[in-house]
Amino acid sequence: MLALQLLLNGIVTGCALGVVAVSFALIYATTKIFHVAHAGVYTLGGYIAWSLVVRGVPDLIALLLAMAVCMALGALIQHQLYGRLERRGATHLGILIASLGALAVIQNIIAAVYSANILQFPSAWAARTFGIGGLRLSAAQFATLGISLAAFAAVLWFARATIMGKRIRAVASNPFLAEITRLEPRTVHVYVVAIASAVVCLPGVLVPFDLGLQPYGGITPLLTATIAMIAGGVGSLTGAFALSIVIVVLQNLSLLVMPGEWSIGVTFFIFVIFMLFRPRGLFANA
Repeated sequence: MLALQLLLNGIVTGCALGVVAVSFALIYATTKIFHVAHAGVYTLGGYIAWSLVVRGVPDLIALLLAMAVCMALGALIQHQLYGRLERRGATHLGILIASLGALAVIQNIIAAVYSANILQFPSAWAARTFGIGGLRLSAAQFATLGISLAAFAAVLWFARATIMGKRIRAVASNPFLAEITRLEPRTVHVYVVAIASAVVCLPGVLVPFDLGLQPYGGITPLLTATIAMIAGGVGSLTGAFALSIVIVVLQNLSLLVMPGEWSIGVTFFIFVIFMLFRPRGLFANA
């Protein structure tokens, strides 16, 4: 029964991290920027929602407003930081360092404003538990599972069925051709980072409903999401989402045979195996 509970918890958390991986993959595939500041956007979304909820704003409204703030922050980072650096001929390494700096700034501002203590959402509904046979899930976990799956489906639909989604895919596929055909890749980059920032806000808010908020809590989810993106196949949203679930489930099940502090080693072990036998990723052509 413990194994089944760990499996179920792993699926829920894996779906949340899958949304992080999908949003990160969308940015990287389009802009080729390793946007590590995405972890800061993820964390900030939770704190914005918490600030609104403790002031009496309904949870759903707080979530939507947090998404709007994250969207604006993502667009600002791309337009005013990455875009400026690219126009000045900065290398990808230089932009990565700038992204690390942006992450540090966001995290330290959050820690200065809210303190480094763990904060809990005051919403009573999130702590309610429901039984499925002998298994238990909280209402927050049910919400995380449902909204994460819906978000993944929505991103796939957006990427494949909308004009903007097709424009993004065209820019990701051939930036030079997109430039000469006036698809305006730099404008598309701003749109992509803004959309992905709104998407990553969803798990950034939902996961803390169950586990609480910490200023530096976005780094581990982004690390797992990055590994899932690479192992799943760069550019494959389905691969990033699926591998996130697999990795987190294996991390959880590893608790049956090893201490919790070693479970992160499972993630890197999976990554090494994929890089040795499938360097392009499991769903490279998906």
